[in-house]
Amino acid sequence: MVDDALVSLLENGATLRVSSTLDKSVGKRNLVDKSPETCWTSQQGLPQYIQVNFQDHSVEPVRLSFTFQGGFVGTKCAVLAQTAPSSKWKPLTEVYPEDVNRQQVFDLPKREGTELADGITAMKLVFEESSDLFGRITVYDFTLEGRIVNGQP
Repeated sequence: MVDDALVSLLENGATLRVSSTLDKSVGKRNLVDKSPETCWTSQQGLPQYIQVNFQDHSVEPVRLSFTFQGGFVGTKCAVLAQTAPSSKWKPLTEVYPEDVNRQQVFDLPKREGTELADGITAMKLVFEESSDLFGRITVYDFTLEGRIVNGQP
């Protein structure tokens, strides 16, 4: 039975991977530490990505949010999903963040009638375009909310 209340999908053993990190002071752990003083900054070049692996459970992602550094925004982001650890990445949606410093929230579409309807085991956010001339991305806060579909969170 799926609980209707949304929970953070970045807890309970979820792991993060990123395409690159400018240096240790701006690493991936800063994406989810809830501190407005820390951030993740990629190296230059596109595409860049943030990947979340949900470990031993499947999830239904409902909402994601970012707080970027203005001038270093991923202005086109493909949201991809996996239904099993070694399966092909499937497109879920695309989001288009604005070049601003405030939190931006994106509702994700339901995928009823598709193989993604039973939940996903990983999500990849691929930043295909950046407001920075060199393709760098800076994110101060990243959240992902949804429902646990099955498994042990």
